[in-house]
Amino acid sequence: MTTPSPGERERFVDSVGEVLASWNLPRATGRVYGALLLRDAPATFEELRAELGLSAGAVSTGVRDLVSWGLARTIPQPGSRRLRIEAAGGFEQLLAASHVRTRAFIEVLRGGAGLADGPDAAARLGDVTGLFEAYVEAGERMLRERVTKG
Repeated sequence: MTTPSPGERERFVDSVGEVLASWNLPRATGRVYGALLLRDAPATFEELRAELGLSAGAVSTGVRDLVSWGLARTIPQPGSRRLRIEAAGGFEQLLAASHVRTRAFIEVLRGGAGLADGPDAAARLGDVTGLFEAYVEAGERMLRERVTKG
């Protein structure tokens, strides 16, 4: 494996920031995630702040967002209030976090089933609900197949 240049790493981190910004997350959150993905070891808030040139508040918000999305986790340090942060590992963990959010959304959609103005709106709501149900079912099937193959 070749060692990437600092410019290549920076472009990757910025690109992850842009993608997550398109998901309506702060660009800084995406940059924190990009940096975490490239690290072998967990990082401290201070390391991320220095590496990315972000404020302490931006790093803190980014980490909080990533943890809530299941994309990162914090690791307490014994005898210290400091935390280390690492990108969530594993397809299974990321998919499970996505399914938790999607199942909550499906329940909200199902709650609106009797509220539609008419048959067109009811059909559209049913289609959207079905799409998200199919997404979860497909993900669960992929997880089961990985378990039986692994």
